[in-house]
Amino acid sequence: MRREQGRRAVFTRRMLLVGAGQVAIMGAMGARLYQLQVVESDRYKTLAEENRISVRLIPPPRGRLTDRFGEPIAANRQNWRAMLVAERTDDVGATLATFAEIVPLTEADRARVERELRRRRRFVPVVVRDHLDWEEMARLEVNAPDLPGIMTDVGQSRIYPGGEAFAHVVGYVAPPAEADLDGDPMLELPGIRVGRAGLERAHDQALRGRAGSVRLEVNAVGRVIRELAREEGTPGQDVTTTLDAGLQQFAAARIAEESAAAVVLDARNGEVMAMVSSPSFDPSLFDTGVSAAQWREWATNPRAPLINKAIAGLYAPGSTFKMVVALSALEARVVSPGERIFCAGVTELGDARFHCWKRGGHGWLDMREAIKQSCDSYFYEIAKRTGIDRIAAMANRFGLGLQPPIELPGARAGLIPTRAWKRATQGVAWQQGETLVHGIGQGFIRTTPLQLAVMTARLVNGGRAVEPHLTRAIGGVPAPGGNAGDWPLIGIPEAHLRLMRDAMAGVVNERGGTAYASRLPAEIGAEMGGKTGTTQVRRITMAERERGLRRQQDLPYEWRHHALFVGFAPSQDPVYACAVIIEHGGGGSAAAAPVARDIMAETLRRDPARRQAPPRPALQVAAAERSGR
Repeated sequence: MRREQGRRAVFTRRMLLVGAGQVAIMGAMGARLYQLQVVESDRYKTLAEENRISVRLIPPPRGRLTDRFGEPIAANRQNWRAMLVAERTDDVGATLATFAEIVPLTEADRARVERELRRRRRFVPVVVRDHLDWEEMARLEVNAPDLPGIMTDVGQSRIYPGGEAFAHVVGYVAPPAEADLDGDPMLELPGIRVGRAGLERAHDQALRGRAGSVRLEVNAVGRVIRELAREEGTPGQDVTTTLDAGLQQFAAARIAEESAAAVVLDARNGEVMAMVSSPSFDPSLFDTGVSAAQWREWATNPRAPLINKAIAGLYAPGSTFKMVVALSALEARVVSPGERIFCAGVTELGDARFHCWKRGGHGWLDMREAIKQSCDSYFYEIAKRTGIDRIAAMANRFGLGLQPPIELPGARAGLIPTRAWKRATQGVAWQQGETLVHGIGQGFIRTTPLQLAVMTARLVNGGRAVEPHLTRAIGGVPAPGGNAGDWPLIGIPEAHLRLMRDAMAGVVNERGGTAYASRLPAEIGAEMGGKTGTTQVRRITMAERERGLRRQQDLPYEWRHHALFVGFAPSQDPVYACAVIIEHGGGGSAAAAPVARDIMAETLRRDPARRQAPPRPALQVAAAERSGR
């Protein structure tokens, strides 16, 4: 009996222990269920939703660049592409090998894909091939089961209707580099492009826009079942430039065979009507990637097609600088407009001899005739009287030697030397003979064609300090600087400026002027004023002078002088200013002036500064967008 009672006590204790354990376990399970289903229900609901829903960013259309009349000079075009999502395939290499058997894939393409896969997260799509044609798309769709991770999509590519004519100004786009990835998820999207040069780079943020998103329902393996919702992004803003596309193409065609640059400005407000640099390149190649062979061809070309000579080419201005020297001499009161100075063909200073371009000399000349006939001896004399520091100060007032605030990256300031500059950079004193050389725009002076166009604009617009600019509006909002009154005066007496304009009109339109052969055609109904310039690229020895100088066309190309011309029109009521340089062209009057004449004649025919943009019907605009024009 006692033993039976003991067994019952043991059984009861065990039951109690088991029951307590069950209660504890059930309590723990209940508490956990409560935590999961009540306390953390929102969190797990979100996780479940994320397993079912895939949210993807949609790249926005890049904004267009247009000319002043609304003609696209950079736009978008739809293109089919194949993309790879690394997390959806077990073997990326095998997938790419199978892809290459179906659609051609170069070694460069494969290396690019592998490089981007290393840079990006596994769920971010990487473009394998773009610009697929219909047959390639069909082959990929038929073989889809054998291509895990590959999907086809429609994207956008950047097109440049004007091609090489606009390359240096418009620039180009390219895939983001490692340095561009600043945490913005939009930059990791397949096919996204960023501005790399020109206006594409200057206005990249405005052109880029804001990404949209799409919510997709997916199954357990990530296959899309259906689209649930879509939020469109904000397209990039259109940028209206100051360019006239027709004039730009004309100027590019006119200098196509030369290593040259040309700039046309609205002299009243600094708007750039045309800016060309030759030779050029096809900017669309950068959208898909430039081959190593193409890059080597550009890089080794002695005429430097990748450099925008209009803003980055540095040249001695030659005789186009003489108006600045004349104005500095007038301001210093070391010469009067009517004072006559004798040119014997050579000027002596100590034991040095400084030659005029005209052997035998020009005889007696006043300032107007000296500019008209481009007499070097006259300017040797007045430069000596004025001094280099006064000349430099006047040059700065005309924008020379200063960084131009134009939107384009890479614009250079050039060089206007002073006594202090030479002492600081070379450790020696300035010599008076150097002042004479700089009086005709040679020596250390370096300017760009854009600066020479700005100098000319300030000479003929009443002395307003216009700055060059290429942007008229962003997103329809006008950019500042479009009115002449926006620009201050540089403090030159109107009588002095009138004298310069009159002398420059004589250069082109009067017998004896160095550009008389380049007058505007009578049909234009207006005259052009201007100034020729010729700059040596090597020193001419005394022995060569004694033997007799050879004609420029008989010299090796690299020994020939650079040819320059600056001009304005109409001469009585200036609206446009231009600058042209032909590298190794031989002479300003023979090579640069005829080019400037033709460009200025076309400018006056088109008259873009005074012509209004024709209205474009909504249907026409929509059709242009669809076709990518």
